[in-house]
Amino acid sequence: MIPYQPAVLLVPLISWVAPANVGESGFLVPSLKRCWQRWSWCPRFVVADKGYVGGTAKGYCRRRWDTAVLTHRRGDLSLVPPFESETQVACPQGQPLRWLGYDRPAQEHWFGVCEPAALCACCWQASHCPREFVYAAQVQETLLGRLPLNTRAAQALLRGVRPWIEPAQSFEKNQLGLSKMFLNSLRLTWCMGLLADAVCLLRALALCDEPLKAKALLSRLTPQQMALDLY
Repeated sequence: MIPYQPAVLLVPLISWVAPANVGESGFLVPSLKRCWQRWSWCPRFVVADKGYVGGTAKGYCRRRWDTAVLTHRRGDLSLVPPFESETQVACPQGQPLRWLGYDRPAQEHWFGVCEPAALCACCWQASHCPREFVYAAQVQETLLGRLPLNTRAAQALLRGVRPWIEPAQSFEKNQLGLSKMFLNSLRLTWCMGLLADAVCLLRALALCDEPLKAKALLSRLTPQQMALDLY
């Protein structure tokens, strides 16, 4: 058996074929609607490109399906309290805060003071400060939304899941030869898209159902992540 490093197995759930002048941002909400119609299920977390998904779509997904759509903050996006950066939050006096949870009925996030609270001892508002702060999710869908961007979960998803997108696209474009094709017919492109999805699904099924035999046969088609021996 040809050895290979274990990798994340990706399969397409929803695929779209559209003319080149149609923006990708409009496909998120219809994709989640289709998931709900087909399986009565929607993913809890969606990791997307920061340039494609706007706050309106993120807010709709949060309210309709309780789905968190996570993207990095764009450079032109203004910070809102309690955020000092994408990963740091603080109270109005500068004391670092931690996320306490999301109140779904009220659609609000609660943040509390991080211990040890070095600044609280000398804060002029300490005597009547509740040491807990609430912020509405809709104030900024990118930074707050369903899951605040500063949380460990959000940062782990952005670091761990976002890099999978390019390798998955590379498989379809390069290993299936789609990068060498120019299709000027939407109907033909739709057929090619269905064939590409079928290849991905059959390959995933073979790897899951016949692991020993299929791993040897499909090792060259298995996505791999390069190991960095830094230790």
